[in-house]
Amino acid sequence: MSERRTLRTGSGRVKYVNKFQDGVTQDGGYGRTAYTKCWCRKCEGSNSPSKVWWEFDVHTATQVVFDDIEANHTTLRLFYDRDDSQVDSVDKVSVDFVNIKYDLCRLKCVTCDKTLGNKLMEMYKHFKNVWEKVYKKYFDSRSPHKLTFIVSHPHGCSKQVNVGQWKDRLEVGGRSKFTYTTCTCPGSSGAQVYCLGYSDLIWSHLVHSGSLKSGLNCSAVGPA
Repeated sequence: MSERRTLRTGSGRVKYVNKFQDGVTQDGGYGRTAYTKCWCRKCEGSNSPSKVWWEFDVHTATQVVFDDIEANHTTLRLFYDRDDSQVDSVDKVSVDFVNIKYDLCRLKCVTCDKTLGNKLMEMYKHFKNVWEKVYKKYFDSRSPHKLTFIVSHPHGCSKQVNVGQWKDRLEVGGRSKFTYTTCTCPGSSGAQVYCLGYSDLIWSHLVHSGSLKSGLNCSAVGPA
């Protein structure tokens, strides 16, 4: 479907939210940027771009966003928890990392909307706190139960949570991908695959990739 103007939807997960002011990270972050102004679409065309902005990553699959041309036409809808959720969107997106073979893509996104930026930061802090608690709670039962859930937006609709089990760990070029019974639909591609009791690098970066002839679903290839 390359170079075709065809609307498609997918899922993803927000990660690493940082606030910047004059190019310097704020609120406990570290580092600085080579630029000192917000680069969102509104600020790009403004004579007085915001000096305060928020940047965040979105992890998804390459089949959802392939390159910067597609990223330039991508709009993210955030907090789409219910059918009647208000529309909170971000339309300034670039590709920070992409690997076609492994079906992995990391997007860099930006907003200078104070309400949106602060909400993302608080939710990500809460996520990290809960992730650690869940990891400890399910660590002992992770192998026998293999409990796996996926949070996605099938068919571009509101958030759905599906629960199942992971089955096999497959090696791909020294890296790993996983199969599972957790249900998905078109539009679930790029959604985070959560395996309870695991929190290392492999398991915290798994995204949904597709289905196999066996009937099982499978993740993209993890980082190790």
